[in-house]
Amino acid sequence: MPQQILFQETIRKTHAWIVEVMAALGESEPRRGFNILRAVLQALRDRLTVEEAADLGAQLPMLVRGAYYEGFRPAGMPERWRSEKEFLERVSRNLKDPTVEPEAAARAVFAVLSKHITGGEIEQIRQELPSPIRELWRATA
Repeated sequence: MPQQILFQETIRKTHAWIVEVMAALGESEPRRGFNILRAVLQALRDRLTVEEAADLGAQLPMLVRGAYYEGFRPAGMPERWRSEKEFLERVSRNLKDPTVEPEAAARAVFAVLSKHITGGEIEQIRQELPSPIRELWRATA
């Protein structure tokens, strides 16, 4: 596949994911939609084993994958927080935007992942998560 077509395709896919996040949250600013997607994905990434984080990363559109891996430090992963509150606090810190509700952001991104990532991979990811976070994801289905 020529590089120009490859880049056009990843831009198209990334835009579609951002639009879905924005629609779920009633957002109209693509920059905020991308920031929400990045913030939740990075919080999720940090709670997964390095192997599972890489498996998820392999299924993300190229531009989303770049944001997902931005700042990733695999040593010491996964982080061991267990509660929904701790997960949502991490999402909030990643967002750096107090006007975005972390739970709604997480639900929106989980719904997008559930739509675009293979069912087997979603199940593997969910099984690695503590029950409260898994339940937060289940509520999006």
